[in-house]
Amino acid sequence: MKYLRILSATALLALSTLFTSAEQLRIMSFNIRYDNPADGKNNWRLRKDLAANAINFYDADIVGTQEVLKNQLDDLVTRMPRYAMTGVGRDDGKDQGEFAALWWKRDKFDLIDSGNFWLSSTPEEPGSLGWDGACVRIATWAILRHKESGKEIFALNTHLDHVGQQARSEGVSLILDRLNKLSGGRPVVVTGDFNSTPDSDVVAHITDPAAPCRLTDARSNAPIVYGPAWTYHDFFSLPYDKRELIDYVFTGNGLKAISYGVLAETNEDSCLSDHCQVLVNAEF
Repeated sequence: MKYLRILSATALLALSTLFTSAEQLRIMSFNIRYDNPADGKNNWRLRKDLAANAINFYDADIVGTQEVLKNQLDDLVTRMPRYAMTGVGRDDGKDQGEFAALWWKRDKFDLIDSGNFWLSSTPEEPGSLGWDGACVRIATWAILRHKESGKEIFALNTHLDHVGQQARSEGVSLILDRLNKLSGGRPVVVTGDFNSTPDSDVVAHITDPAAPCRLTDARSNAPIVYGPAWTYHDFFSLPYDKRELIDYVFTGNGLKAISYGVLAETNEDSCLSDHCQVLVNAEF
């Protein structure tokens, strides 16, 4: 009996090692809603603590944020000291316009390289407008080295145009091409507001098996899915049948989603944003 207990303990230790050999990551995509004075009770000054606290509470390792103006970036930096960040304002490549800011835990990752490109026919030109787009759009990327294991991951965050269909289509083609060139075979995570529903041509293009650096939608592949099938709710004012899922976490190159959630949260009568956060647990 004593021998069996020792054997069982040894077997459990072996199994524990087996199931923890993969590195696990918690990834979030969060459109925080730009600071619009016309938002009234949903103005950023009333939401900034809620938004930062939510990121801190859910303890995400990598966070892609969209619609971040410079003053909002400063507010988040102050309230999220555990996180480092990369990104530039889309209008001038410095401080003007929205950031597609990409964040990671300082104690978990080292930054190896990072950059930005514009979703346009001149992607290195700051402020360049793409195709039929209504707004200038940008993508921010980083290569991160996991401190404990030494493994590297390629992360990219973006926000596609809300009007131009060609801008969304061409923007995705450009993103996939850059992923293929820059990721170097590393595990890939892409976060963002894609202004496209799961049945759209844009998402089909991203997840096309023939695409360079093919990605998978975490919601479609995670064995555990939690929360509503929508992310945009306009501060919960839209009827349920008008709400759409347009925010995503995509993974590739061996990064596998193990759980997926849409966090449809309010704090009393206060909203975090006009979008829900998407939270994914993944392993590689």
